[in-house]
Amino acid sequence: MKITFLCPHLRIAGGVRAILTYSDRLAAAGHQVDVVVEAKGSGRALWRSLRGAGPDWIPGFRAGIVWVDRWRETTLPDGDVVVATAWQSAAAVAAAPARCGRKFYFVQHYESLYHGEPAAVDATYRLPLRKIVISTWLRDIMRERFASDAEILVTPVDPALFRAVPVTIETSRPRVLMLYHKYAWKGTADGFEAVARVKERHPELRLVGFGLTAPRPSATYDEFHANLPQDGLAALYSGCEIYLCPSWDEGLGMPPMEAMACGAALVTYDNGGCRDYARDGETALVARRRNVGDLAAKLERLAADPELRARIAAAGSAFVRTAFEWGRAVQRMEEIFR
Repeated sequence: MKITFLCPHLRIAGGVRAILTYSDRLAAAGHQVDVVVEAKGSGRALWRSLRGAGPDWIPGFRAGIVWVDRWRETTLPDGDVVVATAWQSAAAVAAAPARCGRKFYFVQHYESLYHGEPAAVDATYRLPLRKIVISTWLRDIMRERFASDAEILVTPVDPALFRAVPVTIETSRPRVLMLYHKYAWKGTADGFEAVARVKERHPELRLVGFGLTAPRPSATYDEFHANLPQDGLAALYSGCEIYLCPSWDEGLGMPPMEAMACGAALVTYDNGGCRDYARDGETALVARRRNVGDLAAKLERLAADPELRARIAAAGSAFVRTAFEWGRAVQRMEEIFR
């Protein structure tokens, strides 16, 4: 098949990683795959095309990258399948001529919550595009709010990148890892508050942060790792006993799944997307959404109980490593496209 994905950018991000991983693996399976990216200006698009600019953080990327100034009829290639991957590209796919192929919408979050004007984003979910969503929560939103069915295709963790690795730790334990993000809905402030409450009774707890940039003041974390390379994340995850996810809403949530695959026990808000892998008391401890007191209570349970922590970590790791697998996911995407 000739498959076209419209990708919002090529920077490192969970949703972009999923788009590019599907593109790369479909190309490896023998399909002709193009990833079309807006460069915001014809001169910049031409420069990047001549330079062959691609995702340098994915070694040996096998799909083609096509830089365009804007997604429109004349910049989209002929094909069998064309896929929108964010609300900004949905209208372009809906308007694409028949020569571009069958039309799909790969939905990785309910973007009306935080990305763009809600009415404009909601309108994209009513377009005549066949939907593929990455979680049961998103499937339910499409059904209940837009009377639109969707195929569920949970994004797997890459076992080559995310697995338990031996690390030497010389700090106090337990170590709690939490992503730092400037978006309020990522819940970083809630996480800081929950950790502060637990530290009153367990001062040995150490909060470890990571993200593209460090917060100011960085003293809110006991240590911080900025802009780690992809192959350095497994050691970071493996060196922390607990992963704390205070996001209010997630389409799925890849960092928690990656941490689980590396052996960390998960504490998370019930943020929607986590329901496909975070089963309270079994594979994770799940707190009520935006209830800091409940989040702190769940975190304290894991901090104070090494046996519970080990049981949750083992069950969570086994689940995310076996329930979702890239070979099966790519094969299922092929079937949906056909």
